[in-house]
Amino acid sequence: MDYSEKQTRALTKAGLNLIAQALSIYDSNLRLAVCNHRFQEMFDLPEALTLPGAKFEDTIRHMAEKGEYGDVDDIEELVQIRVEQAQAFEPHYLERKRNNGQVISIEGAPLPQGGWVAVYTDISRAKQIEELLRTRSEELSDQLLTHAEELSATNRKLAATITQLEETKRQLTEIESRTRLTTEMMPAHIAHVDEDGHYTYTNRRLSAVFPGRPSDIVGLHISEALGPFAYAKIEPNLLAAYKGANSVFEFTEDHNQRRIRVALTPDQMGGVYVLSMDITEETQARVALQQSRRRAMAAQMTSGLAHDFSNLLTIIMGMQGKLEKMTLDSEADDLVQATLSAARRGGRLLNRIADMTGNRTLRPQACNMHSLLEELKVLASPSLPRNVGLSVLDNTPDKLLLLDPGMLQDSLLNLLLNARDACGTNGQITVSAHTVATTWLEISVTDTGPGFSAEALEKALNPFFTTKGGEGSGLGLPMVYDMAKLAGGDMRIGNTPSGASITLRLPYREAPDARGGLALLVEDSDELRATFRDMLIDLGFSVIEATSVDEACALAADLESITLILSDIKLEGEATGIDLADRMAASRLPVILMTSLPATDPLHRIALTKGPVLGKPFTTHQLSALIKPEAAA
Repeated sequence: MDYSEKQTRALTKAGLNLIAQALSIYDSNLRLAVCNHRFQEMFDLPEALTLPGAKFEDTIRHMAEKGEYGDVDDIEELVQIRVEQAQAFEPHYLERKRNNGQVISIEGAPLPQGGWVAVYTDISRAKQIEELLRTRSEELSDQLLTHAEELSATNRKLAATITQLEETKRQLTEIESRTRLTTEMMPAHIAHVDEDGHYTYTNRRLSAVFPGRPSDIVGLHISEALGPFAYAKIEPNLLAAYKGANSVFEFTEDHNQRRIRVALTPDQMGGVYVLSMDITEETQARVALQQSRRRAMAAQMTSGLAHDFSNLLTIIMGMQGKLEKMTLDSEADDLVQATLSAARRGGRLLNRIADMTGNRTLRPQACNMHSLLEELKVLASPSLPRNVGLSVLDNTPDKLLLLDPGMLQDSLLNLLLNARDACGTNGQITVSAHTVATTWLEISVTDTGPGFSAEALEKALNPFFTTKGGEGSGLGLPMVYDMAKLAGGDMRIGNTPSGASITLRLPYREAPDARGGLALLVEDSDELRATFRDMLIDLGFSVIEATSVDEACALAADLESITLILSDIKLEGEATGIDLADRMAASRLPVILMTSLPATDPLHRIALTKGPVLGKPFTTHQLSALIKPEAAA
């Protein structure tokens, strides 16, 4: 027991001892929780029966043996009866005369946590006054005196009932307050609409789920609060809910393209409960995880074939190498060279298949999009024909974003080379980059070529489909699509009035503030925590520490100045760093996970869908790459 708890108990005990009545509280196991000195004094109890944990049956037995209940033939039977009454405890008020002539009232009430509280009051004086009135007031009839006594007793019972009702009211008020506080803290909008569609309750979180909407919506119609687009998505399911149907559905809202999940539950009285959640991050993680699983399956399917194919190519190239050394006529020599060229091309194809299905791991870093796009222009320009122009329209914010710059740049170069081939010797290529609210980073590559044919639009993402004849492998666009999906985004292809268009949409994730701030370090190893603390301090952060997810969440709730969370995956307790990332999703705090688990471990794979993961051991430079622009360049 710590000091504050001891102090609280001492204050409570002192306060109870100042009460004129005797008081005792027993728990649901019929053991004493607390009593005051007046309780011990009134019933002359030994010290052992006034200590927490003393048995109720021992107290009854002691009192019966001392004659508290008069002459009792079978004390154990009395004890058993009192114990059974206590186990089925109900609120009560009674008065009884003790063997010493004292008259006491006993007022008992159950507690919501189990057990009960009993208050014992000495009413001997009140009874004496009643008796005195009876003997001295000859003018009063016996009936009037009897009524006066009954009224006095009734008033005492009424006072006890009022006390119980007030306590019940207090408990209900406390429960209601706690329930409202809980709903207001949830990262979801909870509301109720009546049969006409007007809000009767809200936890004031609508604007957190649907940015730009009001928070004070009680009395508003749901269509007015949500706006025409979102209401049109919800209305069919709402009408079905009014008819008694439960429904859960998702849609992408129009303000900033965030993914919303809505659950509608009829209240059986004409209205509907509405639960709305922003699941954008969950959707991005789900897409990335699905892509990882598809790639794992593809790797399993192709690894055996690629191994055998590689062996065949090795044999073919070995045999052709021997033929090349022989003296052959020119026609045969040409056939040997063509066979070698085809075998080498097959080897390059195997390498590209390995790139698609192998362990390509997304490695996000703090990335400066202005620098990346400028470097992209420098890299691509030399490979473009003289009459093919390249424009880069950079409308990205002046903020560092968590991206894998290597994968992204490779993908954009791939798209630029495809656009170059489409333009031929004359044309224009445009790269346009901008954000969609704070949800997506969108990068489009358009050209003035002939555009995609109907067949290409249908099959462009199929591996090995190509419109370049023998010069193409058909793996370029699938690799770009794989990168987008691995990041939790998507890729769209289509035509514009002037040519083809390919758009990458990647999750918009701001990198931690490179200027430092307050970092929350979550690690259950004392030695490792000291090491990581020094790294964060070297990078300009102040550090607070936790060893479990619950402790970390409590600190994050109390401290709004936290700018970064660095957490191990496996922590003290059952919850993991992945659970911490999920709980912090609503706050949009950047979370960097670290682990010593191998890349094949399921937890490591799931963690990669949540954001950057640092494999232990790592250096300060590797950590700084996620938050420092110079390290991300």
